[in-house]
Amino acid sequence: MPRSAATAPPARPRRHPGACGRITLIPAFGLAALLWLLATVAHADTLSVRELPIADQTLTVEIVNTPEAMARGLMFREHLPEDHGMLFVWPADQVVGMWMKNTLIPLSVAFIDREYRIRNIARMEPHSLRVHTSEGPVRYALEVNRGWFERHGVAPGMRVDGLEALLGKPGSRVDRGL
Repeated sequence: MPRSAATAPPARPRRHPGACGRITLIPAFGLAALLWLLATVAHADTLSVRELPIADQTLTVEIVNTPEAMARGLMFREHLPEDHGMLFVWPADQVVGMWMKNTLIPLSVAFIDREYRIRNIARMEPHSLRVHTSEGPVRYALEVNRGWFERHGVAPGMRVDGLEALLGKPGSRVDRGL
């Protein structure tokens, strides 16, 4: 005797070959990539950007003075325009070290003391874990494309007078509010 529709086993949904849940991973990866991109753009947009006169040039600098922004620095950026850089501002004089983990661009860094004098300059390689250390306590570090300082005659011992106009007199805490 044939079964009636009421007693027939429920029909199983048909699966398409290769659709074993993998399709849901594609949007998840896309969402993760979108969130990373938004975080990168938001990071760049929230930094204070100023003009810094140095050695008869003007650098456009992003100023970072929070632990989060300092930790990120120029990581993951694929390009830094020629006359641009990043100025790190610490709240107190200290010996600092910089490395290039996850940094794609070859950079030079000038370590600058509270009197706005360059203590030393280091040339840094992309992706390097080597720590480049200031030669003594500093308050600032200025990162630019590698070779920029040499091309513009900037050397250790020079005073970066533009920092005083940008941040205030040495020892003032104007830079904390940037």
